[in-house]
Parts: sequence; structure tokens; C-alpha cells
Amino acid sequence: MPMVVFITAPKGKGREIARTLVERRVAACVNVVSGVSSYYWWEGKLESDEEDLLVVKTCEEALGELERVVREIHPYSVPELVAVPIVRGLKEYLDWICKEVRTGGSPAGGGG
Repeated sequence: MPMVVFITAPKGKGREIARTLVERRVAACVNVVSGVSSYYWWEGKLESDEEDLLVVKTCEEALGELERVVREIHPYSVPELVAVPIVRGLKEYLDWICKEVRTGGSPAGGGG
């Protein structure tokens, strides 16, 4: 099933993370939205930061590996990683997502 994953990263770090996710084939596409203002509680204190928001297109079968890669390369000790199923969209685009993402070393869709 195609998924959208939201990940925030420190301002200026989003492009590097996006490129790594696509290069490692755990994402078919990543959009980087710069200049996102985030407000959140961390260790009992209200924090605010300028961040990059990554909008990651992937497949459900690749979520475990995507999470592993994010934990490996992300500078935050607890990075935001929220996955949402895509319940509807252009069929050809959704098929493309799962074709481009690899799980277990092979394309998720079983094709080339």
C-alpha cells in the first residue's frame, strides 16, 4: 500500500536526508518544504524551531527499512516519523511509488 510519511529535520538538513532516502530506495520521492515553524514540548519545556518538513512517498512494505535509515542518519534522538496510508490517488502514480521503492533488496512491486 502506498504511504505518505512526514519527517521534520533541522533547517538545512532536509535535503541531505531526502537524497539519502531516495538513493537507498526506501522512498520513491521526497518533497522538502523549508521554513516550517515548529512548536513542541520537549523534556518539559516549550520549544520552537525552524525546520524542514519532508513529505516522503513510499510503500507500507518499506516502512521498517525507512525507519531504520532515518534513525541511522537523522540528528534528532527522537525524530518525527508519521506514516499515513494513501487511500486514493492517480493509479499510475501510486503504482509508480511501489515500483520504485525496494524492500528486502528487490522492487516492492515485483517489477523492474
